[in-house]
Amino acid sequence: MEIEGSVALVTGGNRGIGRTFVEELQRRGAVKVYAAVRRPDAVDMPGVTALPLDITRPESVAAAAEAAPDVTLLVNNAGISSSTSLLTGDLATIRLEMETHYFGTLSVVRAFAPVLARTGGGAIVNVLSALSWFAVEGANPYAAAKAAEWSMTNGVRLELARQGTLVQGVHLGAADTDMTAGYDGDKIDPRDVARASLDGLERGDVEVLADDWSRMIKGTLARDPMEFYGPVLSGSR
Repeated sequence: MEIEGSVALVTGGNRGIGRTFVEELQRRGAVKVYAAVRRPDAVDMPGVTALPLDITRPESVAAAAEAAPDVTLLVNNAGISSSTSLLTGDLATIRLEMETHYFGTLSVVRAFAPVLARTGGGAIVNVLSALSWFAVEGANPYAAAKAAEWSMTNGVRLELARQGTLVQGVHLGAADTDMTAGYDGDKIDPRDVARASLDGLERGDVEVLADDWSRMIKGTLARDPMEFYGPVLSGSR
């Protein structure tokens, strides 16, 4: 995937990781960048085309695909985190996490797949999380939704290969954004996420692990889960 000369669309492109994707795409020579957001008036970056999009509303997704028929690179970044409990939290809120990360992202992929086919194949980036691979109290609905999005990413990668569309999943522990304002652990610069992803696209990488945390977590998956969860489980007894 060549970034220079591309036409990119970034969901949630007005802040956080999405904003850094927009800025990095511009720096690398994308000829047009759509920032697709629920409130287009919130887009304040020069040279960016603001596009209304609520990924949880099918009619909004369809309208965005019709309004942006020239896209060659889709970055699915929009997301939410409710910090609620799977057992006691509001079920509607938990459903919204799944509607956003899984069904919403899939809806955008389905709408733009024909666009990418017409424009030469291009690429899709799904911004995932190290929480695709583990659970932690305070973020369990988010982790479940990201796990579903990871699996979906692997699935659409296979289905879109026949039209020449590269599908990349990007994982990270935590980036220094508004979403993680209450988190006291290590955070990476969100620019590093965008840079790692776009570097990976230009190499043809289907998966990018943007930080040490995501690399460490993935390395635990082949081992006994008690190695990872044991200290937490024993401390809760």
